[in-house]
Amino acid sequence: MTLTRRLALACAALACSATLAHAADPWPSRPLKIVVPYPPGGSSDIIARSISQQLSASLKQPVIVENKPGANGNLGADFVAKSAPDGYTLLLCDLGALAISPSVYTRLPFNPSKDLRGAAMLAYSPHLLVVHPSVKANNLKELVELSKTSDLNFAVTATGSAPHLAGVELARATGAKWVYVPYKGGVQSVQDTVAGQTQVLMNGMLATYPHVQSGKLKLLGVSKRERMPLIGASPTIAEQGASGFETGSWQGVMLPAGTPPAIVRRLGETLVAAIRNPEVRARLTGQGAEVVTMSPAEVDGFFAAERDRWAKVVQQEKLQLD
Repeated sequence: MTLTRRLALACAALACSATLAHAADPWPSRPLKIVVPYPPGGSSDIIARSISQQLSASLKQPVIVENKPGANGNLGADFVAKSAPDGYTLLLCDLGALAISPSVYTRLPFNPSKDLRGAAMLAYSPHLLVVHPSVKANNLKELVELSKTSDLNFAVTATGSAPHLAGVELARATGAKWVYVPYKGGVQSVQDTVAGQTQVLMNGMLATYPHVQSGKLKLLGVSKRERMPLIGASPTIAEQGASGFETGSWQGVMLPAGTPPAIVRRLGETLVAAIRNPEVRARLTGQGAEVVTMSPAEVDGFFAAERDRWAKVVQQEKLQLD
């Protein structure tokens, strides 16, 4: 055997050993990244930062939260969908909103149903129907009547977002009339409604309720079937004439398809333990989020059901975008 041949075989053996050693590394062996596909300050961002320390302590690795906003959350989701399926890159977002994207966007650079898979559901917070304090309506009925005689701008986090379609469903159920004003995230839509540039808003409770508490926004209804103890005096939208109305922000974690089942299972269990931590739970509950957990399989089932639900609304309203 020639010297060149022996060197080639030796190099190949070393490369193989290195690959096997890397494959045998226990997961996790390096930092994890939670991608939030929205700007800082929204519901997904709040929850990601609430659990990151618990996650880091349990997995004994740094956990970094990175905001990648754009295209109604699709930019960050696409980034995760195309990341290595090794358990180190997580997507934390409103899963209901993500389920809407395949119906709204005619051309997505990824397929949420095929390129992502569920890891865990973490929390649910209803949408709050709020108005600027100057709006002369104190309940849903008065708002609907006002909308027929006055020009009302309805702020939405983005065209085709979950709050947008919640507004569409509400208008269909009540006959309300308003003009939808799209933004690039929930934070800006809230800020402009607080400033009076838009008059009506539906948005996740986590990011919206502090402005109700401060008196900067007026609460007219909650998009939950039962009243919430935290705001027990505030009626639900369902009991104000929109029978069965229920929408909200479902915060969960997705991983690239192909992530090994053992990693998915362990990560799902760790995420659920983190959100159930008494301090984390108490903090989120005080802000209006309920800890609602699901297993990976349950998340996938939820995602499929939400995709079918909103596809009908999108088709009826002809809301498709390029």
